[in-house]
Amino acid sequence: MKRYLALQKIVEYGSFARAAEEIGYTQSALSQAIASLEDELGMKLLTRSRTGSALTDEGKELYPYIERTIFQYRASVEKAKEINGLETGIVRMGTVASVSVNWLPGILKNFHKKYPGVEVVVYQGDYTMIEEWLKSGEIDFGFVSSEHVKGIEVFPLIEDTFSAVLPHGHHLTEFDEVPLELLAKEPFIMLEMGHHSECEGAFRACGIQPEVRYKFHDDYTIMAMVEQNMGVSLLADLVMKRAPFDIEKRPVSPPVKRIISIGYRNRLELPIAAKKFIGHIIEYVNRLSEEQN
Repeated sequence: MKRYLALQKIVEYGSFARAAEEIGYTQSALSQAIASLEDELGMKLLTRSRTGSALTDEGKELYPYIERTIFQYRASVEKAKEINGLETGIVRMGTVASVSVNWLPGILKNFHKKYPGVEVVVYQGDYTMIEEWLKSGEIDFGFVSSEHVKGIEVFPLIEDTFSAVLPHGHHLTEFDEVPLELLAKEPFIMLEMGHHSECEGAFRACGIQPEVRYKFHDDYTIMAMVEQNMGVSLLADLVMKRAPFDIEKRPVSPPVKRIISIGYRNRLELPIAAKKFIGHIIEYVNRLSEEQN
């Protein structure tokens, strides 16, 4: 299993040197481990060049099976710890920016107080990346928009609304609800969320093509651009709760919403530490909702 884990690190970093440093191997020992694995499997798994290391065609075909083996191994280790009554383990989760900013600090702080021996590894990306990480076994669970994922289980948490994001004093601030058709006619700054975007989906459902001037992955970059009167946007209310920008927001018509959910491949196969963390998330979000109501 150590050889599989070593291979995973090489693929992740695209470098023998970085992988060796991460797992505490010498480059020579790591090369020997991969060579031994290749001999056992009867195929070349990796190519090495000046620019780094990458999977061969045969390695790409086999790698999803290796990832599933690693996932099952980690689940077995966690189950053994559960049986032995150990409060240790590793949680691997995927998250998006709005959750990272508003929920994650409080969740992690409270969780570590209760389970100080559990390590939490956080991967931040967009919906598409999180879905791919889930299916490959890279993460145990992740925050997703439940309307846009396939082939994974979801547990809905809250409904989040999107609002028009406007420069201070913009003429569209005169509307109590900004029509999407008018918003689309302004220079628009689009939030990229992989293949699944509530913003693009909302415009498409209305038969509207926005005048996209810029695209960014980061909500805060978009808000900074709007503040400088570089365009308008459509962002989730959750991410704007603590935004330190001189901007204005308005509801839109028709409304645009998403269901923030926890996604995982199979709840029964989740490591015990991940199950505890998910339970902690649910309690935290429910408590926030009660306080806001």
